[in-house]
Amino acid sequence: MFKGVGTALLTPFDREHNVDYYAIKRISKHQVDNNIDAIIVLGTTGESPVISTDERKKITEVIIEATNHKPEIIVGTGTNDTKKVVELNKIAEELKCDAVLVVNPYYNKGTQESLVEHYKYISERTSLPIILYNVPSRTGMNLLPETIVKIHETCKNVVAIKEASGNISQIAHLISIKPDTLSVYSGNDDQTLPIMALGGIGIISVFSNAYPAELKSLTNAIFRNDLVLAQELNNKYLSMMNALFIETSPSPLKYVMNKLGLCENILRLPLAPVLKKTGTFLDLEIEKISRVKL
Repeated sequence: MFKGVGTALLTPFDREHNVDYYAIKRISKHQVDNNIDAIIVLGTTGESPVISTDERKKITEVIIEATNHKPEIIVGTGTNDTKKVVELNKIAEELKCDAVLVVNPYYNKGTQESLVEHYKYISERTSLPIILYNVPSRTGMNLLPETIVKIHETCKNVVAIKEASGNISQIAHLISIKPDTLSVYSGNDDQTLPIMALGGIGIISVFSNAYPAELKSLTNAIFRNDLVLAQELNNKYLSMMNALFIETSPSPLKYVMNKLGLCENILRLPLAPVLKKTGTFLDLEIEKISRVKL
C-alpha cells in the first residue's frame, strides 16, 4: 500500500447537480502534478451516500483515465449493507483498482463481534486489499484496537486502517499491539504528524484536495526524520486543516476548491454550501495559506 499522502477526493457537481466529469479530470490532474501517492475515490469527502452505482463506476473510470493509474486508486465501498459492499467491490475489481476502503457499518451499528463477521464476509469475497475505516463521529460506533487486530488476523487481505477516531491514545495503543503486516493511516489531517510519529505510514486527507504539495512537504519531512521542519509545516497548515471542518465536510472544502478555480461550490442534499460567515472565515484562511512558502 501507498506511503505518504492519499487524497480523499471530493466529487464535483455542476449547477444542475450532475457529476462534473470535466472538473474530476481537472482535480485529478492537480493531484498527479503534485505527486500525490494515492487517490481515494468515493469516501466520505466524495459524498458517497448520494452517488448512484452507475455514477460510481463512471467517476472511477474517469479518474483512472485522467491519472493513467499513476497514483494508487482506492475506492470507498463501505455501507451498512454487507452484501452491497461485496457488489461495490466487484466494480472496483473490474476496473483494476488497487484497494478498497471499507468504513465500519453506520446506523445498524452492531457489536465488536459482528464487525469481525462483517469484514470476514467481505474479505472472503474480494481479491483486493482492504483498508478498514474507523470514523465513530460518522458511524456512531468505534472500531476498537483489539477488534482491528482480530479482523486483520482473520482476514488476510485486510492490510491497513484509516484511523479517524480522533483519539490519539487509542491510536497509540493500536500501533503498539498491531503486527507489522497491518499499516495505519491518519484519517484526520490535524493528526498527521502525531500518528506518523507513532508509526503510521501516511494520511488519507481532505486538505490535500486543495493543497497536495503542502501536505506532501509535511509527510516528506516526517519520512526524513526532520522533526523541526515537520513541526513548522504542521503549525503553518493546522489552521486551514481545522477550518475545513468548521461545518460538515466536505462543505468547507467545496468552498475552498471553488475559490481556487477547481470546481463549483455545489453539494447534493442533505449537504449544502457553507454559511456566509463561514465563507468569510475561509477566505481569510485561503489568504493566510497563500503566504506560506514551501
